[in-house]
Amino acid sequence: MDGSQFAASYVKHHLPYFTPVEIEKLSDKQRGKLSVTQEEKVRQQACGFIEAVGAKIGFPRKTIATAQNLYHRFHLFFPRKDFSYHDVTLAALYVSSKMHDTLKKPREILIVSYAVRFPELAAKSKSIVGEIDMDPQTVETDRQRLLAVERLMLETICFNFTSRMPFPYVIKIGRALGATKKLSKLAWRLTIDSFRTLVNLEFPPHTVALGCLYLAALLTSFEQTPSRDRPDAAVGSQIVAQLNKPGAWERQFQSHVEDLEEIAFAVIDLLIGASQSHQPNTSPTTPSSPSPHLSRAQAAANAVPPSLPYSTDQLIRLKIIVRESEHPPRPRESLAQSAEYEASLLGRNEGTVRFLFGPPPVSPAWSA
Repeated sequence: MDGSQFAASYVKHHLPYFTPVEIEKLSDKQRGKLSVTQEEKVRQQACGFIEAVGAKIGFPRKTIATAQNLYHRFHLFFPRKDFSYHDVTLAALYVSSKMHDTLKKPREILIVSYAVRFPELAAKSKSIVGEIDMDPQTVETDRQRLLAVERLMLETICFNFTSRMPFPYVIKIGRALGATKKLSKLAWRLTIDSFRTLVNLEFPPHTVALGCLYLAALLTSFEQTPSRDRPDAAVGSQIVAQLNKPGAWERQFQSHVEDLEEIAFAVIDLLIGASQSHQPNTSPTTPSSPSPHLSRAQAAANAVPPSLPYSTDQLIRLKIIVRESEHPPRPRESLAQSAEYEASLLGRNEGTVRFLFGPPPVSPAWSA
């Protein structure tokens, strides 16, 4: 029998992290006609929607954060124009709920999402929790679309349900650095915001946690004179002095100063953008309507990340100061060609695809 009649077999490796070069290449391909600014606006809108629906359902932070990360990963491989962000975000929440054993049925997630998407209908609902009576056919159609996206999303992670989060590392590394409770709490909030960026696709969780602790130390010590009256500023200055240059800490925490700077800049840019577009009437604590259904969940869908007590000018000045002593980017071997090939295997209906949990073999000199 002619061998050409047999379906081809392919191997798809799981890529846990990407270099900036890989992310730029993959994003450019999936962005379509959107500008970088427009893409960022859509990304923040989607992250806000995940936050709103996840909070309304009662998902823990790890489920919401992982869903945001799954959303970012999905659009490294699939064009934005081909999918509604509602379908992708809800599929991300569904997959994340499986990964963290906080499972909810697709219909449950959809019903809650309707209350967030259509607050005017939720306000008229006779249900105590604001549940909307939707047309069953509409719900079933949306459910089928969610499940279709879920399949593609599972392919992007090669059906690997392992998920490590940076939050526990914030506490452990904070203690090792001698951070105060207040500084660690700020780092925790910054880590939450980091999932609105792509840094969790670029760096392992312990490095993201350390980067957020570094930024928290910068923020607490910036324009503040260390003294006994300001213990957070004093401790922040000490942590900055330790982490802003290479040293023994790099081996201790298995991270590099260049990576911490990249993470800090990404989160600072997010905060600058949030502070510039911040509208008081869309803050999660001050919803634009007195309706009980336009509470934290609905406001979070349109709101920027939780605001910090720093103005846009302060954040920009901090960024400039850190830039002045910035280290050159650390060379990281890019697997861009491999990443593009891996992307080409997703969503295929012909042939057999074997999904492997590990990344493709690389040279011993490569380090992520």
